[in-house]
Amino acid sequence: MKTDELEKKVEEVKQDADVQRALQQATLAQKISGPVTRARDKFLIGTHLFLLIALGALYRLLEYRFPEFAQKYPLLQKLVLALAVVVVCLMVLRVMDVYFVGRIQNAVYQYNLRRVARLITWLVIAFFVLTILFQNWYTAVVSFGLISLILGFALQTPITSFIGWVYILVREPYRVGDRIKIGSVTGDVIDVNYLDTTLWEFGGDFLSTEHPSGRIIKFPNSNVLNTPVYNYTWPLFPYIWNEIKFHVAYNSDLEFVAATMTEVAEQEVGEAMMKQVQVFREILAQTPVNQLEVQERPVVMFRVSENTWLEAIVRYLVHPKDAGQVKSRLIRELLAKLNAEPDRVMFPKSSVR
Repeated sequence: MKTDELEKKVEEVKQDADVQRALQQATLAQKISGPVTRARDKFLIGTHLFLLIALGALYRLLEYRFPEFAQKYPLLQKLVLALAVVVVCLMVLRVMDVYFVGRIQNAVYQYNLRRVARLITWLVIAFFVLTILFQNWYTAVVSFGLISLILGFALQTPITSFIGWVYILVREPYRVGDRIKIGSVTGDVIDVNYLDTTLWEFGGDFLSTEHPSGRIIKFPNSNVLNTPVYNYTWPLFPYIWNEIKFHVAYNSDLEFVAATMTEVAEQEVGEAMMKQVQVFREILAQTPVNQLEVQERPVVMFRVSENTWLEAIVRYLVHPKDAGQVKSRLIRELLAKLNAEPDRVMFPKSSVR
């Protein structure tokens, strides 16, 4: 019965959207629901539409009612047309944001799509505005190309960071909400901009626990192209192994210590880790990695310490963002259970460890 339940849980994990994306590295099928259109969105779309009608009327007025004025100041009519193009593009962006991006359930993909949509929109605006304002379009393109070439040398680092942003979107070494380590910094990703990434640091120089330090860290996106990225919340396996170590005497009841520590750890971390390990094993089965090294339940080991005591170590799986809290609870529960049997579990009784 337990085997059937475990297989059922494994199938549930396989059907998870994030897991499917991590497995396939492709666009996942999202659960679509109707878009939620707020009154503010309707007001902004209506405002854009009103501005577009007003600009169209002004353009026609200059063309038919005041042709001499339009011929005297040709740039004015072009500016009206360019402004109308800007309004159209922004209105299309708003409509797509409400009725297309708003349908996607995953907040991370909404965030990335909005970034990409804004970038494409402003590129389209720049293209059409240049086309409208410059009579000789080819001359404008050549001039723009020469300027871009010059700026390319001057702005090499920002351009590389922009390429890094594209790499982050395509390959997803991390996403908004992930806990990562890159270089010497560790934190939760709270923003991925076109040029840099912002982390909410945890741990740090002033804390000994995995708790937010209150500081933010910014680094250029170009770092992902030449620096290893450690992602602690990979969707396919969002867990890390953690350990708790106690010193016990050689003449302690080691079987009792191992059984007690295993029981307490299993009760605390639950069986949620089992289904993730099972999926992970299936992935490892397709690689040369030895899948027998992956344990799906807490494991207790004993090692000889540098002093005169044995080290009793329990290893377990935990979500990285819960590691500190889980370890604190486990320490309290383990000590309560082990101290209840002083004849079978002998801890150091002096300051000499």
